[in-house]
Amino acid sequence: MEWFEAIILGIVQGLTEFLPVSSSGHLVIGREILGVEESGDLVFEVAVHAATVLSTIVVFRHQIWKLLKGLFKFSYNDETDYILKICVSMIPVFIIGVFFKSFVEGLFQSLFVVGVALVMTAFLLFFSDMTSNPLRKSADRQNTSRNGISYWQALAVGIGQAFAVIPGLSRSGTTISVGLICGVRRDVMAQFSFLMVLVPILGEAFLQVVGGEITGSGIGLLPIALGFVSAFVSGLFACKVMIALVKKAKLSWFALYCAIVALCIFLFG
Repeated sequence: MEWFEAIILGIVQGLTEFLPVSSSGHLVIGREILGVEESGDLVFEVAVHAATVLSTIVVFRHQIWKLLKGLFKFSYNDETDYILKICVSMIPVFIIGVFFKSFVEGLFQSLFVVGVALVMTAFLLFFSDMTSNPLRKSADRQNTSRNGISYWQALAVGIGQAFAVIPGLSRSGTTISVGLICGVRRDVMAQFSFLMVLVPILGEAFLQVVGGEITGSGIGLLPIALGFVSAFVSGLFACKVMIALVKKAKLSWFALYCAIVALCIFLFG
C-alpha cells in the first residue's frame, strides 16, 4: 500500500464511519478501485476504525466524562445504568471476536460479500424507517426505560452490532435500525450507537499493538500511521455533521444509496 492510498482510504473511513453505509464495505471497495493488494490481516482496518473512535471520543468528551464521574460515585445512578447497558451490548461482538475472528477476516477479501451485505443494509434501513415512523410518537410515550433504552433493547442492538462485522453491513445502520425497530428513540440510538463501539474497537487495536501484529503486518508502519491520521482528521470534521444528519434524515435515503452501490458492484465488480 502506497502512502497516498493509505490517506485516501483513511479519509473514506472517516467520512463513512458516521453514516449508515458501512465504512468497512467502502474500505473494501476503495481497495478494489485503487488496486491495493490484501495484506492478509485487518491491521489497517482496525487502525483507521480506532482513529474514528478517537474522533468520537473527542466529540462526545463531555458525555463520556459525565459517565465516568457518575460511575465513580459507586452508586446505581443514570450514568452507571448507561454504562452497564453498553457493557451488555458488547457481549455478542465479544463472542464473535473470540470465536470467529479468522472467519470474519476472510470476508474482507470478497467484493461480492460486500455487495450482498449492502443489499441487507439497504433492506434493514428501509424496513426500520417504514416500521418506526408510524409508531414513533406512541413509542416515545411508552418507553419509560432509564436513559431511554432497556437492557433487552441494548442486547438486541448488540446482536445487530455482532452481525455488522460483515463488511458492507453497516454497523451504525444496523444498530440504529435494530434500536428503532425495538422502540428506542432515534436521538437516543444515535448516541448509544456511537458510544457502544468505543471499547471493542480500542480493545482490538490495543491487542494488536501488544501482540505485535502491527509490526508484523504486510502493510508498513508509514501507511498505517498516515491512514490513522487522515481517518482521525476527517472523522473530526464529519462527526457532528453526520450524527446530526443520521438523527434527522430518513434512513430510506441511505438505503437507496446502499442499493445503488451494491448494484454497481454486481454489474462492474
